Amino acid sequence: MPRLLARWIPLIFVFVSFIFFTTFFIPTTHWPQRAKRVREAFIHAYKGYRTYAWPSDELLPVSGSSVNNFNGWGVTLFDALDTMWLMGLHDMFREAVGLVYKYAPFFETVIRCLGGLLSAYSLSGEPILLMRADDLGMKLLPAFNTESGLPMFAVNTVSGKTKQGWNPYVLWSEAFSNQLEYKLLAHYTGRSIYYNKTESVMQILYHANISDGLFPTHWDIKSGHPTNNHHTVGAYADSAHEYLLKQWLLTGRSEPNPRDLYLQSVNGILRNLTYITPRRKLLYVTDISNGKPSHTFEHLSCFLPGLLALGVYTLPDMAAQDKELHMWAAKGLAYTCYITYADHATGLGPDEMKMSRWYPDDLEGSWLAQLDIWEMQERPGAAPPGLQESPPATTERDYHNLKNSYLLRPETIESFYILWRVTGEEKWRERGWEIFEAIEMHARTEYGYASIAAVDSIPVYLKDDMPSFFLAETLKYFYLLFTDDDILPLTEWVLNTEAHPFPIFDWNSWEKEEYGVSG
Repeated sequence: MPRLLARWIPLIFVFVSFIFFTTFFIPTTHWPQRAKRVREAFIHAYKGYRTYAWPSDELLPVSGSSVNNFNGWGVTLFDALDTMWLMGLHDMFREAVGLVYKYAPFFETVIRCLGGLLSAYSLSGEPILLMRADDLGMKLLPAFNTESGLPMFAVNTVSGKTKQGWNPYVLWSEAFSNQLEYKLLAHYTGRSIYYNKTESVMQILYHANISDGLFPTHWDIKSGHPTNNHHTVGAYADSAHEYLLKQWLLTGRSEPNPRDLYLQSVNGILRNLTYITPRRKLLYVTDISNGKPSHTFEHLSCFLPGLLALGVYTLPDMAAQDKELHMWAAKGLAYTCYITYADHATGLGPDEMKMSRWYPDDLEGSWLAQLDIWEMQERPGAAPPGLQESPPATTERDYHNLKNSYLLRPETIESFYILWRVTGEEKWRERGWEIFEAIEMHARTEYGYASIAAVDSIPVYLKDDMPSFFLAETLKYFYLLFTDDDILPLTEWVLNTEAHPFPIFDWNSWEKEEYGVSG
């Protein structure tokens, strides 16, 4: 027996040495394989759309049918163009470009379709894409022909007639989420009308009478003034917050006004809209009406951690104390977004939650109030309030779901991607992989990927729905998160609210004079 043991000891030593060496000295190689898995998921989803839904807008992934919910102009294809290019699916991209040339559709939405055409042109240099973007951009311009200059809800791209939507007022997110697209289009085409129309909207924002950096969600189409006292970073407002910072970045940091508004806005958000739950101390952002918080937390709001991290990364003159605070908020909010996935049986997150509040004093749960207490106690513990990562919980979750569905949304993965690029922390990639595997397990169908009706029920009930943003945003952000190569450096590209990448540019000399920009 001792002789046998002596024979095995060298082999055991070699095995242990190999494990130690590969763990600590050889870089991990599983990320390229995971990126490949996302690429395969995209191919499956797009082929399902192309086979069973084109030229309609979106695939019905359970029945293998189609639906037109964007006027029947094939929005999924246009949303997916730049994802194909980034994933190296160039044959698929060229086939899709041929369809763009053949059908030349006009879209009512700027962020999906105009953004998709501009980003696909920026990446590939295909002239037909810029031609179609210019055509579409011009057809949409009548929306700006209002008394205030704020765009109408919809425009007929043939007649130029406009109409209001379901809401008699203009939503902040809709009015102030076209600047990236129209300023890039102005730069590409030399048409100053594009810049002037979208900048006239920004002038309304610059002269708005708001308090504490908080922008209301509803605006009057005639006067251009706010009409309510509701503030949020979720529905009705989300993309407008993004476009303040991203507009400044896109145009070579030449326009300081949107940058300044961004800082006022996010500081107002941190002061007024951020809270932590009483038990697990989960940091979240909510909305307030007339100064009263609802404690509702939307999945849509999970873009905010990424935006805050991007601001810390790209604003060189931000004070060190503000950088620390913004990065704390980014990490704490992103963890809460993650835990709302990990808490549920499917590993997928609900669309809307009601977070637990503090009793009897609601304001005691204010994040900044809790930070002040922590500072006065000389920062006890390993992390500030809101960043103490509690394990997942199947009960006593500190919230209850208001909307149980998972709609294939991208916001959480978007923030993981930016946080990983900014901090280099692998945990954001690992958390993203958990979510991708949950999507593969529960949402994949024969034809594509479906939304989930209830995130805490197994077996799942699939909703016959695959939004175009799943290909434009969710799978793209997964791919960027798992790809080791930095194919879209944050110092060179800006992603619009539909994850369409635009190259950062400098205005030409005549443009600077024409538009009065400084950079």
